[in-house]
Amino acid sequence: MSLEDAEDLVLHMILSKVENTARVACVSKRLQVSASEESLWSIFCSLDLNISTPLHDYIPMEILSFLQVSCWDSLKLWLSLNFPEAEATLRKGVTEDDLEELETALNGPPGLIGGYSAYWHKVNVYLLPLKEVVRQTIDIMAGDHNTISKNIVVVAVSAAPSSKKMFFLDCTNGQLYTENTSSHQMLPCVPESLVCINGDQQEDAMLLWLEEHGRRLQTGATKVREQDNIKSISLFPEIPPLCSISVTNGVQVRASSVFMPEVSNHLDNPPVYSYACSIRMSLMPNFNRRHRSSWQMYSRHWVVRADDAVIGDVDGEVVLLKNPLLQAKEEEFVYRCISQFPTSNLSVEGSFTFVPGSLQDPKGPQFEVNVAEFPVKLPDYIF
Repeated sequence: MSLEDAEDLVLHMILSKVENTARVACVSKRLQVSASEESLWSIFCSLDLNISTPLHDYIPMEILSFLQVSCWDSLKLWLSLNFPEAEATLRKGVTEDDLEELETALNGPPGLIGGYSAYWHKVNVYLLPLKEVVRQTIDIMAGDHNTISKNIVVVAVSAAPSSKKMFFLDCTNGQLYTENTSSHQMLPCVPESLVCINGDQQEDAMLLWLEEHGRRLQTGATKVREQDNIKSISLFPEIPPLCSISVTNGVQVRASSVFMPEVSNHLDNPPVYSYACSIRMSLMPNFNRRHRSSWQMYSRHWVVRADDAVIGDVDGEVVLLKNPLLQAKEEEFVYRCISQFPTSNLSVEGSFTFVPGSLQDPKGPQFEVNVAEFPVKLPDYIF
């Protein structure tokens, strides 16, 4: 007699002892029906999660780990009976074709989480397909990563060849981490207070991380931007309070920063906190162009504050191979830089000086464009 020929009660007892019932459900329709029994799922939640009664607004990571295509409907049915509010927040996941279509629309390397660039350093993070999750996790476990738990899986990496940035899901505590590439120090990507309260796991960090990413895109806090004819999701904040906006001399300036965990090292003495800063400038309709078509950047002035005390004051010519031009035909000019500090709670403000025409052939007096104070600090969520 095969397993499928067993009576319901016998099959129920066997499935309750199986380590991964979701895999058994993939074998046949008969086993899928048996593996979908409400009483079976109740046993799992009672034994593994200590849940015996419905908990509204609570979706433990262990439950979400069962979300395989073959058992999706049975899980959703069980949630609808026991966790109606939670069940309403779940939708069937997108297909590989859906993801490929979106990545094609971005017209660049796959990066549904997005990234940033400054100088030579480029980051563009994407979620790994399941096969890549397995392969890269095996590679990490075989390497020299002494600080990484054996219960982690690699879930996202940067697609840009000039940088190495990885995200790890800890299957024990539910937290999502990224690391510094030199010290392999693990940094939580979601506020600990949302994942664990009083030592008890409350939420799935990766779900919170993806929801926050989606919320920022929906509200315009982050946007799809185009650089060198390539579209990608930029993680530089676009709206206050994480982005400052100012207008001087008819030029609008928006400034914001992104924490760079991959090149930071909190274990150094003193610690090193790295940030990519983006200054976006555009000409307002009332800007007096004086029949000029371009204005060349000549110098910049930065004032850095930590806890309201000035810790840095930089004033000098722009150190670039070619001084940038602010051109009337362009919608926006972007100046990016990388800054490193020994502390994590900072603010930066400053100004740029431009010359009408060019430095070699100035067409008028210099003028200054202010950059309003913007925060440079450790974020609640790390992307």
